[in-house]
Amino acid sequence: MQTLHNQDNWVGLKWFVMVVRLPHLWNQTTPEVQFYLTRLNCDAHKLGQLIRLHSGVENGLHWTLDVIFFEDACRLPTAHAPQNLALLWRIALNALNLEQSLKRSNGQKANRAAMDNNYMLTVFTAFLSQHDDETFQPACQ
Repeated sequence: MQTLHNQDNWVGLKWFVMVVRLPHLWNQTTPEVQFYLTRLNCDAHKLGQLIRLHSGVENGLHWTLDVIFFEDACRLPTAHAPQNLALLWRIALNALNLEQSLKRSNGQKANRAAMDNNYMLTVFTAFLSQHDDETFQPACQ
């Protein structure tokens, strides 16, 4: 009899979700299927909302990181460097989003922060002053 790999990790699983997307690129429609596993105690409607929200954030975030930090062109062959740099880029992007004194795009803010230490400190200050763990509320219990 076969058992699941790391069977203990499956305990408490509540939902197995399959999402079929039909993206239209140029004149073609190519179905994409994704699977999600979760322990969240939500109904199907709420899970659908969470998946759509996650997809929108991921798509927007990836595009932004590529435009500002040239993420797709960056090739780091070492062990954990790609994951570490991706985390730093996301932290930097969050800091740029929080800094509101300069009404410019995040790309322009990043360039200015790279050339102006005082502005970089302004970005760090905005990030640190806005960071408040008590405001986080989970969507599902």
